[in-house]
Amino acid sequence: MPHHDVAKSLRGNAKTLRRNMTEAEKKLWQALRGHRLEGISFRRQMPIAGYIVDFAAPACKVIVELDGSQHGEGPGMKAGIERDSRLFELGWKVLRFWNPDVMNELDGVCRRVLEACGREDRA
Repeated sequence: MPHHDVAKSLRGNAKTLRRNMTEAEKKLWQALRGHRLEGISFRRQMPIAGYIVDFAAPACKVIVELDGSQHGEGPGMKAGIERDSRLFELGWKVLRFWNPDVMNELDGVCRRVLEACGREDRA
C-alpha cells in the first residue's frame, strides 16, 4: 500500500497515542503484532484520511477500533458513525469492540478480525 502525506500534527498525535495505549489496546496489540494473527500485518495508531485508527491491516483493508464509554452516546457516537462512513467510502471495513470485549473475550475478538480479513476457515 503506498504511503500518503500525513500532516505533521496528525503524525505526532499518532505517536503519542502509541506511547499511551489503554490496557485493552495493549492486550489486543500483543495478539496482533508481529504477524501473530495468522500472519496478517497490523499497524497501530495508523493515520488514514485525516483520522487515527487504533489498528489497521492494510492488506485486508480492515480497521479494528476499541471503544470506551466515551463512544457510547452523544457526540462521540455521532463522530464514530461519520468516521466509519468516510473510511467505508475509502474501501475499509471497520470493526468496533468495547474494551471489556478485549479484556474478557480476546479469542472471540480475534476470530471476528480473522473473519473480516477473509481467514474465517482458519479461526
